[in-house]
Amino acid sequence: MFDRLEDLIIRYEELMSELQEPDVANDPARFRKLMKEQNDLTPIVEAYKEYKSSKQAIEDSLLMLEEESDEEMRELAKEELNDSKKRVEELERELKILLLPKDPNDEKNVIVEIRAGAGGDEAALFAAEIYRMYVHYAEARRWKVETMEMEEIGIGGMKYVTFMVTGKGAYSVMKYESGVHRVQRVPETESGGRIHTSTITVAVMPEAEEVDVEINEKDIRIDVMRASGNGGQCVNTTDSAVRLTHYPTGIVVYSQTEKSQLQNKAKAFALLRAKLYDIECQKAHDAEAEARRSQIGTGDRSEKIRTYNFPQGRVTDHRIGLTLYKLDKIMNGDIQEIIDACIAADQAAKLAKLQEN
Repeated sequence: MFDRLEDLIIRYEELMSELQEPDVANDPARFRKLMKEQNDLTPIVEAYKEYKSSKQAIEDSLLMLEEESDEEMRELAKEELNDSKKRVEELERELKILLLPKDPNDEKNVIVEIRAGAGGDEAALFAAEIYRMYVHYAEARRWKVETMEMEEIGIGGMKYVTFMVTGKGAYSVMKYESGVHRVQRVPETESGGRIHTSTITVAVMPEAEEVDVEINEKDIRIDVMRASGNGGQCVNTTDSAVRLTHYPTGIVVYSQTEKSQLQNKAKAFALLRAKLYDIECQKAHDAEAEARRSQIGTGDRSEKIRTYNFPQGRVTDHRIGLTLYKLDKIMNGDIQEIIDACIAADQAAKLAKLQEN
């Protein structure tokens, strides 16, 4: 590990020198690439420098204990020694985590698809609530949310909704939300007061650039039509809605949220690219089944990951055995504690796997 860290220090210093060169500033693509690499290395380099400083502090404290006869100074040296040893242990673990292989999609924006599952109208209502939960969470992080497609039902529910979240590192956080979410509560329409169980599915896909996915025009059928749903200026009066059919996979995507056919077409293609890219990512995960099972949040879409129990005011994440009794706050977007716990569990599983090999 330490040989690798020394190599990274050398590379970091090379990057700093390269970024000072005049020709780099005149080449925006190269400048961005170098800046990204520097930003990726900075937390590792800073942690390693602190690690070496703490190791030096341990040596200095031991030397002082050997040479110093004054009892008060010896006590200070012992205190410094204990603090430095503790910090070295913390930094060793931090460095191991920083050196874990990165998911190449972590820095990407995400496209999230929520679909009502078992439970009829109650599932559709819950889908709308989970959508609002994610919108509140994204807004709290100052991320941008853009709806791509949805189908609503008359009582305020959603059969499905697809939206894009734009923000640095969105996928690294939101990927832990993929799976089946279950709700247990008494529906408003239930006169007998019985608790019903309903489910929704959440799929989190990294946004795919054109370079990530190649789409052959011959494989696509493009249909334009008038938007359906609630009317408004231009809606229902022009052929602005766009539907794409991808013949090889049978995937159909539809966009009608914009007034412009051009904007809807761009959204539809972004969604199609994400779905095709996600299929490739899932294939890669399937090819590495054992590695996939050791990770949190990148597994089977049919896996039940979380239960929201309204009568008890609790939320349980089944992957990590975490239960929180703050349902109201969570439904209002306060999901960071759950995500942090998933990230920690994921890192612990990866570290354990590395130590086995």
